[in-house]
Amino acid sequence: MHSKTRPRRRGLRAAAWSLVAVLLVGVGLVGAVLWQNSYDLDERRVSIRHGGHVLNGVLAVPRDGRARHGLVVYVHGDGPTDATHDDGYKPIWEANARAGYASLSWDKPGVAGAPGNWLDQSMDDRADETAAAIAWARARPDIDGDRIGLWGASQAGWVLPKVAARTSVGFVVAVSPAIDWLRQGRYNLLAELRAEGASAARTEAETARSDAVRALLARRASFEEYLAAMGGDAHGMTADRWGFVSRNHTADATRDLLALRGVPVLLVLAGQDTNVDTADTERGYREALDAGGALTVEHYPDAAHSLLKRSVEQSELKLTLTALFSPRSLFADGFLDGQRQFLDRLGLPDRLGLPDRAGRPGRALSPR
Repeated sequence: MHSKTRPRRRGLRAAAWSLVAVLLVGVGLVGAVLWQNSYDLDERRVSIRHGGHVLNGVLAVPRDGRARHGLVVYVHGDGPTDATHDDGYKPIWEANARAGYASLSWDKPGVAGAPGNWLDQSMDDRADETAAAIAWARARPDIDGDRIGLWGASQAGWVLPKVAARTSVGFVVAVSPAIDWLRQGRYNLLAELRAEGASAARTEAETARSDAVRALLARRASFEEYLAAMGGDAHGMTADRWGFVSRNHTADATRDLLALRGVPVLLVLAGQDTNVDTADTERGYREALDAGGALTVEHYPDAAHSLLKRSVEQSELKLTLTALFSPRSLFADGFLDGQRQFLDRLGLPDRLGLPDRAGRPGRALSPR
């Protein structure tokens, strides 16, 4: 009896220690996730009144003890995006905070309980909304109204210059923007077909369908007419989406970009972008803005359209694990530092007590 009990006890002890080890590993993993997803800033929920309704926003403020900060106002790309972009903005907000800037973003209409429907908006509606948010920020005692700028990605490229035409902005960060909606759409279609190794016959068929859709848009066809033309196959299109595309498919930033002349602009382009023809975008920005000398262009060869590392974005497993355990590593190498350095350069005259771009004396601050 005694000889049989001893192995059983040893087995129980081994099982207990195994359980403890598993629990410790689990606690360690949870701790690592919480630590990696904690950011050196304070987030505050805010409400911004605009056009008879409320924008549900987040104001992310640096923990540097200063009473007032510059501000980066975020303009989302396409899709139903909430204020934090599912926490994807937070590493960028932290980079802003390290340069002494707060960040402001809000839920798109109809997202996360916000009133309205973002698919009912035009690019001008989005610009009006952003200008209202800037006016709200300028009225706050904790925001330096002379140091408010814009950050926008992808579809925001059609919104940013419209905002600058409505209200003064101190700077613009444009990430993967396009110039012409229809030209971008054709580039995106052909780039994706090439990536998929599509046959010549399939490419011809898809191009013909795209041409048919363009013709429908040009004559302001209804969604029902679109469905009929497509033989009843919506190809993922909805009535709301059709309305959105119908309102915005003629968007072209070429002339609007002139509103950014003299404004410091950081144009960020991805080397693996299948959504936007980056060569076309860079050419358009240089033609409009180079004369003012305030354009900076940064290329990230290994980045996808979202400025995430292409290798990470292509793998759902890598994307999930990186987001959990190292979210700052989601982005292309140097991207976050590039954002911070751009803002640092803007603030340099202010920190050294030198005149700003308008010739006003700077306020010397203690170095960080």
